[in-house]
Formats: sequence, structure tokens, C-alpha cells
Amino acid sequence: MTGKRKRIVLGGVVAAVTAGALVVVQNSFAATIPGAGPRAGTRAAAACGDVRIIVTRASTEAPGTGIIGSLATAVTRASKQTVTTEATDYPALLNPYPPSVAAGTRALTKQLTDTATGCPATKLVLMGYSQGAHVIGDVLAGTGQVAGFTRADAIGTEIADRVVAVILMGDPRFVPGKVFNAGTSRTRGLFPRGADASLDAFADRTRSFCDTGDTFCAGGQSVAVHLSYTRKYNREAGAFVLNRIGG
Repeated sequence: MTGKRKRIVLGGVVAAVTAGALVVVQNSFAATIPGAGPRAGTRAAAACGDVRIIVTRASTEAPGTGIIGSLATAVTRASKQTVTTEATDYPALLNPYPPSVAAGTRALTKQLTDTATGCPATKLVLMGYSQGAHVIGDVLAGTGQVAGFTRADAIGTEIADRVVAVILMGDPRFVPGKVFNAGTSRTRGLFPRGADASLDAFADRTRSFCDTGDTFCAGGQSVAVHLSYTRKYNREAGAFVLNRIGG
């Protein structure tokens, strides 16, 4: 289906299927009826939505939005705007990990670029869990000098400036002491960001959730902690995103 878009009506929800991604558009039923509702330009705007949430799943999760998709759903239901959700299509492999991150970085960079070009008025929100958080950070800030990983530059500011909110959960590149951090951890992740890949420029639009003991974001021993963030922090994270997108 390269280069083509296919629209499927599911009750009052429109699913627009594109190559490598499923976009769910809320409140757009009228735009799917030939000859009814708005004209073509308005239909295209409806497909883009006011807000596009791009979700990048955790390691080993099945293709789709994964565990953090619950946060995207909560924001969509609570928002007064038209919100679409799109999953990043990448391997999400735990082993080998670095090539999976590199593939995710390329995929998300293309997603952001395509959305910014095709939907110039749409606000962008990024949500990532574990490896997904790693990927998002590398797209926004670059990889920097980190052993074992493919070097990648940060996405251009003309695209990055379109991102209004970023939620990271269990990020293996977590760095303690940042103003945008949330949770209880005061220790570094497995692959902490250096000054050459800092997310400081995104501080006002980012929340990074990491708790003490997390195996991946805090260098601890607890996978259970690593899997707890949506249950513990979805309400806080959702309120932050809603504030950033304007309700």
C-alpha cells in the first residue's frame, strides 16, 4: 500500500491505514460519506486532526501502541479536540537492542517529517515506553557519543518545534536531576544521555517518569517497577499533555 491511504469506517471512528502505520481519527464520521459533510480540503484536515499522538512501544511488545497506548486513549477521550493516534512501526527487539533502536529512530524521524509536511496545522505529541522512550529521545536530541549505538543526529528544529508534548516512561537513557523528571529515581539509566544528546531544550514540554529500582531507567533490579508507570502515572501524564495541547 506504499503511497496510498485507505479509510475504514468503524462506527463513529475512522481508521486511516497508511504504509507502516494505523491512524485512528476520532469524531470524523461525516467526512467518510461521499458527497456529505465538508469539502475535500476540510476532509484532509479532519484526517490530520488537531492533535497527532505518535506512540512508540516498549521492547518485545507486539506491533501497535503497547502499554503506553492506554495513555494515548485517555488523552483522546478527555480532549475537546480531534485527536489521532499513530504507532511507530519498528522492531522493538530487546536482543539485539542497538539495531532495533536505530530502526526505531529512522522510523520515527520519517513519521514526524511526514506528519509535519502533510498536516502543517496539527500539534504533535510523542509518547514512548522503555525502548520507545529511548527512540524518542534520540530522534529529538540525537544519540551523542554512546558506545555500541549507531550515531544519529537530532531531527531538524523545523520539525522538532512542532512537538508540543513528550512523555517518556522507563527511559534507559534517563539522567537524574533534570527539571522535567518525574518519579522517585535519583540514579542513571543503562545508557544515560551526555551533554551532546541532552533533552534540556525540550524541558518545558517533557515529562520523564522513572522510579527507584527500575532495571532499565534507574540501574536497579526490578522489572516490576519498570512495568508500573502507566498504572501509577497516567493521570499525571495525561493532565500534562492536555495542558500542553490546550485541552
